[in-house]
Amino acid sequence: MLQRYYHPNRRFRRLAQRAEGHNPHVHIPVDVRLEDDTYILSAFVPGIAPEDVKIEVIEDTVTISGEFVDSSEEGTRFLLRERPQGHFSRTLRLPTELDAGKSDADIVNGVLSLRVPKAEIAKAKVVKVKAK
Repeated sequence: MLQRYYHPNRRFRRLAQRAEGHNPHVHIPVDVRLEDDTYILSAFVPGIAPEDVKIEVIEDTVTISGEFVDSSEEGTRFLLRERPQGHFSRTLRLPTELDAGKSDADIVNGVLSLRVPKAEIAKAKVVKVKAK
């Protein structure tokens, strides 16, 4: 049986790193909904300018990335630090092909809204039956 090595200071080192802003896993929450033939993604990106968000749409995958920049002075010591710091990236795979050329996005009050329509190939087609 494989035993995991436990170091008593590991937990305290992680807490200290988070307090100093060294959190390598910044997670942004995302909601996805479908309206007609368009996927609408909403993500929290507080304090980030629209030009600092990078969005890639490839086939059926959407990637949202950017960086939360620390606005405090150099050498500032914190007692508690919970605001996100550092790079974030979120990749979502949607159930159908997407039309990247018709996508658009905006940020209002720290919420990114991205609208990505389904590709023509993925839209349902109506076939009329003719009687003979």
